[in-house]
Amino acid sequence: MGTTGGDREKLYKTVEEADMYALIAPNMCKQIVALQATLKTMSESYPGAFGNYSLEITESHQSGKADTSGTAKALLESFNIMKGGTPLNVEEITKLREREEQIAFGVPEDSLKGHAWHTYTLKSADGSVMFQFKHNVNGRRTYAEGVVDAVNFLATKITQASDKKIFDMIDVLKSGKMRD
Repeated sequence: MGTTGGDREKLYKTVEEADMYALIAPNMCKQIVALQATLKTMSESYPGAFGNYSLEITESHQSGKADTSGTAKALLESFNIMKGGTPLNVEEITKLREREEQIAFGVPEDSLKGHAWHTYTLKSADGSVMFQFKHNVNGRRTYAEGVVDAVNFLATKITQASDKKIFDMIDVLKSGKMRD
């Protein structure tokens, strides 16, 4: 189940009570999940490494997406730990949903109906140093590829009668058994 919406606790509880196997993940793109995991580890290992840096997050998705990106929210937590000080709030994430602003951000016109472009910018207090992290997805192919790997992974776990029954995309990545 790939979703950022809904009641996550209720979802887990429902799956556990049904004694089913499931893979639950807010993002099915393996590379973005790997980036999230890496930045989480970095924030745990080096809290405050970007002390006194400002943080700006801009994300662009198709016009029909009403909420703030779950990926942007997840990475916000890691960046806030690394920068310390006053945290950036979810409400301060810049969401681009209008055609003109998306094109100005660099989104190709043929991807306006399905894209996920994110830029995370950390700037030193005096402006002399800037770090940017970006991930730009056009279309939905990378998510579909992640779903295929997730289904194959889960099928293997079911066949093996794994004691663990609820998995996520980190489990898929750690298995190392993904399609090329």
